[in-house]
Amino acid sequence: MDTTPAVRLDRVSKEFAGSYAVRDLTLDIAPGEFFSLLGPSGCGKTTSLRMIGGFADPSSGSILLSGEDVTALPPNKRNVNTVFQSYALFDHLSVADNIAFGLRRSGTAKQEIRERVGAMLDLVQLSDLGHRKPRTLSGGQRQRVALARALVNRPAVLLLDEPLAALDLRLRRQMQVELKQIQREVGITFVFVTHDQDEALTMSDRVAVMNGGRVEQCGTPEDVYERPESRFVASFMGTSNLITGVYRDGSVQLEGGPALPVGSRPGISEGGTVNVSIRPEKIWLSDFEPGMPVVNGVIRQTVYSGPTTTYLVELAPGITVAALEQNTARARMEDRWQGGETVEIGWKTEHCLVLG
Repeated sequence: MDTTPAVRLDRVSKEFAGSYAVRDLTLDIAPGEFFSLLGPSGCGKTTSLRMIGGFADPSSGSILLSGEDVTALPPNKRNVNTVFQSYALFDHLSVADNIAFGLRRSGTAKQEIRERVGAMLDLVQLSDLGHRKPRTLSGGQRQRVALARALVNRPAVLLLDEPLAALDLRLRRQMQVELKQIQREVGITFVFVTHDQDEALTMSDRVAVMNGGRVEQCGTPEDVYERPESRFVASFMGTSNLITGVYRDGSVQLEGGPALPVGSRPGISEGGTVNVSIRPEKIWLSDFEPGMPVVNGVIRQTVYSGPTTTYLVELAPGITVAALEQNTARARMEDRWQGGETVEIGWKTEHCLVLG
């Protein structure tokens, strides 16, 4: 089986006016993979995507597509296509003609154009709207047209630059599911740029979390969420309680507060200052397992969010953690804790990450 990466970035950097937007980036993206570049604004994810597409030249390093060095090739010489957030559709052309635009430019036979456009319209569930103009479509439908136009040329790699950012929440979630389904059907490598953690977790086979022009961590969605390797990744991937304390004998001592049980941590120096990360949904507020370590705290705020309730629990002056409970069918409103109540909270030590 050919193991040549669909995309390889080999020590790629991009410098602007003396500062680096991307620094020494090395990544391999497998054929048929849905790969996301995730990070805050200014982290270098879009610049990285533009360099893969040929719209920006790296200051150093190499870019390979299916083993071919394309670093010096212009965009039209690379077997990639790009879907932008703005859709970039031609309003004077019909949906079908928008999709066919690239095929006509390349001199594809008329019959083949009709067949391939029809197949794309079926794929994106717009088979009855080929005659319509883009301005008459919804945002989600226009996004499907842009996707079909990019896929009809059968690129080896499809680049997607925050294509769902302009959609409302309900439609964005719907399109996340549809986009992943389409990617599986066509089998093309997708490289997806987003600042939305939920989006990356929902769709990706692997995620590269970027910060300051570098990849802080790369792995499966479960890896980067459940096992963050840095304080930045722990805080950026969803919600996490981040607490600083001193590690001693299987616990992290808080200044002016309790010792948080974290278990034995080989490699962590006794008496060293560490960061503790624990997700709100990993904290227990009742029905503790036998032997589960617990600490006392005071409820300072209750946040009801429909399916869940979040409790802000003060462990020490200035140190508050969020604990999340599901509002199950058995949960009653009168059973929820109120502000000022003293509670016990606990967790499994394996869910409490200690970051040096």
